[in-house]
Amino acid sequence: EGGRSLKVLCSSPVGAERLALSLDWSTGRLDSSDVRVVCSDSEGCVSVLSMDEGVLMVLSQWKAHDFEAWIAAFSYWDTRLLYSGGDDSKLKGWDLRMSSSSPAFISRRHSMGVCSIHSNPHREHILATGSYDERVLLWDSRNMQQPLSESPVGGGVWRLKWHPTQQHLLLAACMHNDFHVLHCQQVLEAGGGSCPVVASYILHNSLAYGADWSRLSLKDPSPSSAEPEESLTETTGHLQIQYESPTASFDTSLEDDAGRYIPEGITAPSSSHHSAATSDSEDTPLLSSLLASCSFYDHMLHVWRWDWTPPAQ
Repeated sequence: EGGRSLKVLCSSPVGAERLALSLDWSTGRLDSSDVRVVCSDSEGCVSVLSMDEGVLMVLSQWKAHDFEAWIAAFSYWDTRLLYSGGDDSKLKGWDLRMSSSSPAFISRRHSMGVCSIHSNPHREHILATGSYDERVLLWDSRNMQQPLSESPVGGGVWRLKWHPTQQHLLLAACMHNDFHVLHCQQVLEAGGGSCPVVASYILHNSLAYGADWSRLSLKDPSPSSAEPEESLTETTGHLQIQYESPTASFDTSLEDDAGRYIPEGITAPSSSHHSAATSDSEDTPLLSSLLASCSFYDHMLHVWRWDWTPPAQ
């Protein structure tokens, strides 16, 4: 409505009759000195492209997986290294200084197709992967024989995104089991176990595929979602809709009197309980984040806001 539009600057074909299935920028830590893109495709190939003076050029392309290469991603700490996952259930690492005929490692720890990978931009060596096997694995890239943790999420993990400023928060799009935010602090600092879910979003009526955090700063907490988490393992938050695409129909009966979404089968908390919780948390800093999610068959984009009180250290 504000007159904004996307314009094509340049393009490059992936290959004849191929689908581009994923891409990742090399600038995950906001370093723009070497701008490249890695792309995976439906023929199992991975391509690395450069962006120079408005021209997109293919630097290299190779056969990485036997079936679809669902995902490819850079190591943001050393962009000469990248990772790929395919429908052959393999997670592979690649060193762009070496021959593409031989991966740096092959992991078969996932039991089904590997479809999401994201390098943590805040902590070196930390990598998150997800699969159709409905598990999120966290890795130390220096030891790809054994993951740091394994978290079941109840749905195929199509996309994983670390929070742009909070090193322990991981957003997961879990296909038929909606969208969840995992809190990974205990796992990353102590090792072992699984990452608890601290927030969920379940309004999409279709497969949960796309999800990402906004880098916009939201300094003022939303008054209708300021209730703190009582326990990471016992209480999970639900997310307030900020915007919905115009084709949607939203049932307002799914909100309580404070404007919070109520999942089916959960009793709405009273206003007095909400007010008391808000009062008790006045001195506790809130983290306010804006996120976007999209689903497959219903053609829906949702933008939602999450106000969260991090646990005491």
